[in-house]
This record gives sequence, structure tokens and C-alpha cells, in this order.
Amino acid sequence: MSSSRRNFFRNAAVFGTGLLGWSESLRAQMRGMTRGGESERSKRVSRKKSSVAPVRMITPDVVDLPHEMDGNTKVFRLVAEPVKRRVVPWKTLEVWGYNGSCPGPTIQVTQGDRVRVIFENRLPESTSMHWHGLELPIEQDGVPWISQKPTAPGETFTYEFTVHQEGTFFYHAHSAMQEMMGLIGIFVAHPKEEFAPRVDHDYGIVLQEWAVLPSNSVPNSASMEFNWLTFNGVAAPLTTPLIARLGSRVRLRFVNLGMDHHPIHLHGNQFVITGTEGGRAPETTWYPTNTVLVGVAQARVVEFDAKYPGDWMIHCHLPHHMMNSMMDLLRDRQISTADLTEEGAMEQMQSQAASAKFSHVHPSPVAKNAEETPGFPQDAFMEMGMDELVEKPETHGLPKNWSAGMMGMMTMVRVLPEEKYEEITKRMSSPAVAESGHRHES
Repeated sequence: MSSSRRNFFRNAAVFGTGLLGWSESLRAQMRGMTRGGESERSKRVSRKKSSVAPVRMITPDVVDLPHEMDGNTKVFRLVAEPVKRRVVPWKTLEVWGYNGSCPGPTIQVTQGDRVRVIFENRLPESTSMHWHGLELPIEQDGVPWISQKPTAPGETFTYEFTVHQEGTFFYHAHSAMQEMMGLIGIFVAHPKEEFAPRVDHDYGIVLQEWAVLPSNSVPNSASMEFNWLTFNGVAAPLTTPLIARLGSRVRLRFVNLGMDHHPIHLHGNQFVITGTEGGRAPETTWYPTNTVLVGVAQARVVEFDAKYPGDWMIHCHLPHHMMNSMMDLLRDRQISTADLTEEGAMEQMQSQAASAKFSHVHPSPVAKNAEETPGFPQDAFMEMGMDELVEKPETHGLPKNWSAGMMGMMTMVRVLPEEKYEEITKRMSSPAVAESGHRHES
């Protein structure tokens, strides 16, 4: 065989080996990478679905917005209007909301749905609706004078779009001061099939803050001195506990449209952050933590395995957000919840209890010479147990005086063994609860 012939076959073999190696390398690279540089494992674990439909999200203390079908289009009717919102048993705010609720009712759809929202304005001024985080045509974006003419009082405007995303979004007026008056609601787009690992409980919470002067019921939307902090329009202890079965997986969705960022902390458990207002996060970005910072205009989704039984607190960890208003009006006089003397504090608390119609229990003990210590009192006279006033099926079985230290942006996740879980969910589904509109879906 000639030298040139041998060289040809040798070079062909080398080329073939190299081509095969290049091909295998390319296939391996393609297996490891997807469009945009995301690893396949990242895509697989973040995009993998279970074979069943997602569980419906529950927004405690807020109802869902019902819809009708017009062919293949889901039709929702949303009304902006003044609303009275009882934030704690003794305090009702005059705010703005949607369909008699503040925050507005939750809209739940499925990825791929065609959605039509017939919006009516019953406010005394013009407004519009922005769909925060949703990708839609510019004429549906809801920015006054840029994408639409503002909807005048008494007028309607129809928004219609196809939801091609999945995730936790929200709707709100695109006016800063109207936002601070309460015009916001959650908009959830469920994936066509649930992500894995599948969750058994799905809860949504809207974070809001209000500046309300003593003797007033209308928030000062121009003020930055916030003294009422709420989860889903109510402050602890009026917030409804989140119920979870021991051994289940729980998803919590937080939406923030206030003026402050809120570090939300869960006691006794670790969770992972699985999503934002942009949708599902790749699992490669998940990490264990127990506090998530929910920034202004953001949504954060966390998940955890409920493997520890107990009544676990979940709250904003900013100290002033863990309390209700320090100053308010009790009938004809302004009060302080941190009086300098035990006698004076007890008198005020008894008067407050009588006014709100609940039985007051003496607060935690203090030293006999407590007033000799600089800085006293701090929390000594802020406790105000009102278990019977805020009783509901979800609070059944909590320790006596459980409500005494519950204030502000605060609720709890109750991880219950099977028997207790069944007992409470049975109470929640009783006819009396159903008639009141307070429902639970497991």
C-alpha cells in the first residue's frame, strides 16, 4: 500500500474518531445545556411536572373572584369601590378595594387560559388596572394615558389577554396613592400540571401597610409613618391560621405592594424559595432558609415539608411590624398601649376590652420594682388576649390566651397530626362556616 494511501486511511480514521468524539461531546453538551445556557438538570428539576392538576391556592380572609365562560374565555367582573375593612376587632378602616374586599378577590387561572376582565370603576376618580408581571399586549397594560385612557367614574373597561405564563402575579391600580389606599389583589396562573415535588397546601398572602392617625379611619396615603400592618387585609390576632397536615408539603406565596420590604420569617422549619413574580425558579437556585425578603412590588414563593407538628409563627421580622398601632382613640381619649404604670395600663386595657367586648386577662408578670429600671415598660403591657373574639375553626385547640402576643403582620402555620387535622377541617366545612363565606379547600 502506498504511503499516500496509508496516510489517507490513517487520517480518515483519526478524522472519524475525532468526528465521533466531537459528535459525542456535542450530544453531551446538548444534554447538559438548553437554550439560554441553562443546564438540563436545572431545566428538568425546575420544569418537571407531576401527572395531576395543581392544588387550588387559598387566600385566607379573602375570597376568590368567580368567573363565567364565554366559549373558551374565562370572564371575570371586577369593580373598584370604597370598602370598609375591619383590621382588628376594635378597628375598621375606610379603604379602597375591589368587589367589597381589600385586598381584592383572588383571580386564579391556568396557564394557556384566555381571560377577559370586565372592569367597572365606582370610585370618585379615574383609575386603571395594571397586571403586574404578566406579559400581554401594550393596550392591556393599564398605564393611564400611555396604554389606555383612564377609566372614569361610572365607566367600564374590558381587558382581554391570553395567559401564557405560570406564576404568582398581582393586579393593582397604576396610581401610587391609590395603591396605598388598598387597590391590589393576587392573580395566580397555575401551570397546566403541578411542578414536582407536588404541594398539598397552597396559600397566598398580600402584605400591606397603612398610616392611620388617631381617631381616624381613613389611611393617609401621603404619609410614610405606617402604624397598621396587615396580612390579607387584617392584623393579628384576626389573621386566619394556615392549616397543614403533618407530612404534607406546603407552598406559601407572598405579594408586597407597600412602601417597605418585609423579611418574612417562619418558626421551626426551613423552606426553599421556589419562585418569584417571574415564575418558577430552577431548583439549582434553591437553598434552605427560614426568612425570605419580600421586596416592594415583588412576589416570593416558598415551599417546605411540614414534618414538625406544632403551631408555628410566621411573621414580618421588622420589630415595629410585629405590633398594631401604638396610639389610637378609645371613645373620647387617646390611649397608649405602653403606659408607665401597671395600674394605668390595666385601666386602659380593661376599657379597651370592654369597648371591644372581650374578657381581658392580666398580662405577663412584672417585677415589683419594675418602674425603677430605665426603659420600662416595653412589651409588659402590650399583651391583650382576646381568644373568644377572634375564634374561628382554624384557631380551635390553641392554648389559652394564645392571642395575647399576636399583633401586626403575623399569623401561624398549624402543622397538625391526622386526627387533629381532620377535626379542624371538618369544623371549617360545617354549614355555619360555609354560610359565612369562610371556607377551606384541602
